[in-house]
Amino acid sequence: MTTDIARPTDEAQIRELLADRAEATKERDARRFLASCAPDLVDFSLAPPLQHKGPEALDQQAVEAWYATWDGPIEVTLTQVEITVGGDVAFGHSINRMHGTKTGGFEVELWSRSTVGLRKTDGAWKITHTHDSVPFLMDGSGLAALDLKP
Repeated sequence: MTTDIARPTDEAQIRELLADRAEATKERDARRFLASCAPDLVDFSLAPPLQHKGPEALDQQAVEAWYATWDGPIEVTLTQVEITVGGDVAFGHSINRMHGTKTGGFEVELWSRSTVGLRKTDGAWKITHTHDSVPFLMDGSGLAALDLKP
C-alpha cells in the first residue's frame, strides 16, 4: 500500500515563492531572484532592481548592479501576505520592509506595498507582473528621501 504525500496548495506554493524571493534578496542571489519570475515579466514599479517596464529590464546584471548599491546586509520582511488564486492565475499582495546600508553609509528603511500577478505553467508558479508602491524611504535621521534611485 502506498500513501500519497500531500502536495502544498497553490496558495502555499505562492507564499513559498514570495518568501524565497525575499530570501534571495537577503542573500544577494540574483539567479534565485530571477528564477521566481516568468521570462515575460512586466514591472510597473518605480523601485529597483527593475526600473524599466518590460522583460528587457529583467537580467542578472541589472539585479546584481542593484545589489551592489548596498554596503551591508539587506534585511527583507514580508507581512500581511494575501493570496487570491483563480485557476492558473493568481494575485499576491504584501507589505514589504527592506532595511540596510546603501553605498556611502546611508542607512535605509524602505516600506512598500507589493502586488504581483502570477501564472502557473507546467505545475510551477512564476511572477508575470509586479508593482511596488513605495510610500516612503527613511534615512537614519528619519528624514524622508524623495529620490528612490540608487
